[in-house]
Amino acid sequence: MKVNVEIDCTPDEARAFFGLPNVQPMQNAVMDKLQQQMLSNIDKVSPEALLQSWFTFDPKLAERFQEMFVSMTGLGSTLPKERK
Repeated sequence: MKVNVEIDCTPDEARAFFGLPNVQPMQNAVMDKLQQQMLSNIDKVSPEALLQSWFTFDPKLAERFQEMFVSMTGLGSTLPKERK
């Protein structure tokens, strides 16, 4: 014997029928708080803010970065050139 029962109701009605609490207000509050935190911290990960924080740590760091980039590109190579 096989019995099929179809119930047509909304999720809110099913939750109320089974006696489960409505957590939608709590979820909305948590998501709003998360969004506020993400928006307040988004400026801290911008390239300008990251470079600013790196360069304020050591005043000579900017020079070291410049030297590193020059040496990587080979524009300011300090290796002696071969003579022909």
